[in-house]
Amino acid sequence: SGYQARTAKELPVLVRWFPASRLPHVPAKFLDIILYSREQILLERAAMSDTTPVPPEPWGIISIKPQDEDRETPMQPITMLRNALGREEGGSGVPLDRAKYAASVEYWAHRAEIQD
Repeated sequence: SGYQARTAKELPVLVRWFPASRLPHVPAKFLDIILYSREQILLERAAMSDTTPVPPEPWGIISIKPQDEDRETPMQPITMLRNALGREEGGSGVPLDRAKYAASVEYWAHRAEIQD
């Protein structure tokens, strides 16, 4: 575990993970590709005063999540909280949904990411 920010402009948040070096390598069965619309990417970058050019494509890949489930898994609770902080802090501006948050906590209480 440790505090991490996805970019230099975001607030660091507490994240749980298992070190990859301590686990056997097992390939993921599925990849979950997270896309944001170009409009959402522009809104988030503007809120963070990020002037990096945004490609003209209508969608951008935000995350690629390896997983074993053949369905979308709940977003991690800390990601939901970060998103609810607002775009100025690196979130998406999506308000926290209490029921989805509870489902996320139930799912992630017995899991953690694997990181290098």
